[in-house]
Amino acid sequence: MGEHAARYSRFAEFLTENGYAVYANDHRGHGRTAGDLCKAGLLGPGGWNSVVKDLSNLSIIINRENPAPLFLLGHSWGSFLVQDYIHRWGRTLQGVILSGTNGKESLLSVALLIATRSIEKDGPEAPAYKLYKSKIAKWNRQFRPNRTQSDWLSRDEHEVDEYIQDPWCGWTIPNEFFFELVKGLRHIWIEADDRDIPKDLPLFIFSGSEDPVGNSTKGVNALLKRYKKQGIMDLEYKFYNGGRHEMLNEINRDEVYRDVLNWLECHIPEGEVIS
Repeated sequence: MGEHAARYSRFAEFLTENGYAVYANDHRGHGRTAGDLCKAGLLGPGGWNSVVKDLSNLSIIINRENPAPLFLLGHSWGSFLVQDYIHRWGRTLQGVILSGTNGKESLLSVALLIATRSIEKDGPEAPAYKLYKSKIAKWNRQFRPNRTQSDWLSRDEHEVDEYIQDPWCGWTIPNEFFFELVKGLRHIWIEADDRDIPKDLPLFIFSGSEDPVGNSTKGVNALLKRYKKQGIMDLEYKFYNGGRHEMLNEINRDEVYRDVLNWLECHIPEGEVIS
């Protein structure tokens, strides 16, 4: 949320060096898909639902260009989109990886009401300054004294500074985006819908132990509990001690990369060859 796919080019290059084809899209209202900063965060018709459908369309393109076992990795906002994706198209995937995620957020009804009133007062495209800044401030608070407003992202100061200096990162989300986000979270966390996730779909979930988005693992554990309750047979997770939100950009990212690669290698179907 509020960044773009190219921030993870280093991780993508690591995977391609190990024989994987990697695709990453800029979601609607992000990066090259938005095209202009004045359009940042505008999801367009269909909102959340259209963004999730875009992922399905990308999967179709991938299967046409590289017909091979398909794994889907979602980070942060992307992880929430993927939680929705596997309710609908989980059987099209060989495996799923979730990073920087959560499975339980309190006061969503209140947040939806605030977002609705903000739209009524200021319009859908107006920046949600108060909502966004209060959330970021809350996430950053546990890392005081703060060097920047983005310390919650990573212990790697260079990565944090690059994020701050990138005009396509850290922009304030508009009211409409906040509304769609909250509505989407309410939708994906209906436990009855978890029954649609294939029981044999392999899942790997990882998080920093200090990631505020996952409420310092509490929210991640809530998600794990739900998936276990639904009988997901191949469910693995790892919490990295001291890690913050972006484990792919953390000081121990090499360890994280190896763990992801090892998990992928263990889930390649028998007879498939990764060159």
